[in-house]
Formats: sequence, structure tokens, C-alpha cells
Amino acid sequence: MTDSISTGLTRRALLGAFAASAVTAAPTFSNAAGFLRGSGDIRRIRMYSGRTGERIDMIYWVEGKYIKDAVNEVNYFMRDWRTDGVKTMDLRTIDIMAAAHNMMDINEPYMLLSGYRSPQTNAMLRSRSRGVAKNSLHMKGQAADLRLNSRSTGQMAKAAAACRAGGVGRYSGSNFVHMDCGPVRTWGG
Repeated sequence: MTDSISTGLTRRALLGAFAASAVTAAPTFSNAAGFLRGSGDIRRIRMYSGRTGERIDMIYWVEGKYIKDAVNEVNYFMRDWRTDGVKTMDLRTIDIMAAAHNMMDINEPYMLLSGYRSPQTNAMLRSRSRGVAKNSLHMKGQAADLRLNSRSTGQMAKAAAACRAGGVGRYSGSNFVHMDCGPVRTWGG
């Protein structure tokens, strides 16, 4: 038996993809605190980008283990679309996003406004807005700005804050919520 298939996929990648698709029908958990403690069997992230037109619906964690190929796809999806720069996203941020989404009990994917930001992009955005931090956690791959049509910023912020795992900023005027894996704190209105 060979280790690769004619499409260039390795046997291991194919088995990982099969494992991820096989658990799609598994139940999800609505308790974010338990989800972050690892009591769930799967972790899934659903997002789309209005900037690039890309979509992702990815199971990235199964039974206590992150799926490397899935995490790599999430990293690429959350890249700085202005520079095409990719950074390894802090998995704690992805977990917070997934847990908050799960707690809201919705199927609508997040709209990703900003994931990783290169220093150049952060400086450009900072020159246009007082709300952009000089040492933003976006530049470390530790933050995401997200929007949902079916939930208010208040509902999103409440779900993310319930995780008690990082920072949650509510930007009601711009209709998005910032989630990060930094110190536990909240701001905005």
C-alpha cells in the first residue's frame, strides 16, 4: 500500500480529513466553560470573509487533539488579506471564538473582519482610527474582530465574556466584537 494518492494527498491527511468529516454529525455542547475545559469531543469554527469571499467550516480539534492540517487552513483563512501575510494564530483565540459561537446556538458563520494583522496594516489602521492599539494582539495572531447578522454585539460579547478566557471588546457603532486570548477584560458599548 502506498502512502500517497494520485491527487497528492498523503494517506495521513486523507485519514485526518475522514476523521473530521466523520464527526460532523456528533453533538455539540452549549456550555462554553465546559467546552474550554476540554469536555467536548469536537471543536468547530465557521467563518467567511467579505474581503476575500472565502468561507471556512472546519473541525479543527477532535477528542483532545488539534488537527494540524485544519489548524493550518484556519491560519491561512485568518491571514492579513491586505499583505497576504500568514501568522500562526494562537489556538486559545480560536477556542474562545468557537466556544462563544457554540454557546449562541447558531449555524450562521462569523464574518471575519480582522484576524492576523501585519505591523504595516496595523500602523495604517492606527493612523485612521484611535481605536487601534499600537501593540495590538492582532499582530501576534491572538485576536479576531467578528460580526454576526443574527446576533447583536451585546449577545456576542456576553457569550465571549462567559468563556472567561481573554479580552472582549464590544464595538456597537461598527457592529463587531473583538475576541482575544490576552488578559481577561471587557470594554466598549
